[in-house]
Amino acid sequence: MADITNEREPERVAEAIPQAGAFGKVINAFGIVFAIAILSSAAILFLEVILRYGLNRPTIWAHETVIFLTACSFVFGGLYVASRNAHIRVVLIYDQLGAAKRRRFDVAISVACSFACAVFAWASWQSVVRAVWTPTGDFRLETSGSAWDPPTPGLVKVFLFIVLILMALQFAILAFNYLRKPVGR
Repeated sequence: MADITNEREPERVAEAIPQAGAFGKVINAFGIVFAIAILSSAAILFLEVILRYGLNRPTIWAHETVIFLTACSFVFGGLYVASRNAHIRVVLIYDQLGAAKRRRFDVAISVACSFACAVFAWASWQSVVRAVWTPTGDFRLETSGSAWDPPTPGLVKVFLFIVLILMALQFAILAFNYLRKPVGR
């Protein structure tokens, strides 16, 4: 009779999957930057609460800075989970497939995601054009319109565009590597 104890698998250090290639390893390494951005956001909000309610000296920059940092972190998160194969998927069918069919699914899903990211990048480019250049063609980043008026809306739109291009590339790399991976591995 098998021993039914509550043994857990050893914790695995999360990292980019081999199919993500060297590009995936670079993306995975950049994850710490955005983790620090989230922690910085929390620290800024904590500081704002102390300044606003404890010292009656609110800032004009805290909320927009936090929004910018968390928006960039959220956008980067899509690329980050793609490199780690940690994105949400419906496993009801996928887990029932054999190795050969699972490989074909991995290729098809990666190709579809690459195409979708490329289309979204094209669509986001339309927003970048309006956020970065004036109608006369002069460079001017879109600003928030607040009292502080930082160019963070324009920067977030540019960052989204870049990340979508990188996601299309990452999914193309995944599709290529899944396609050349021997069945069963």
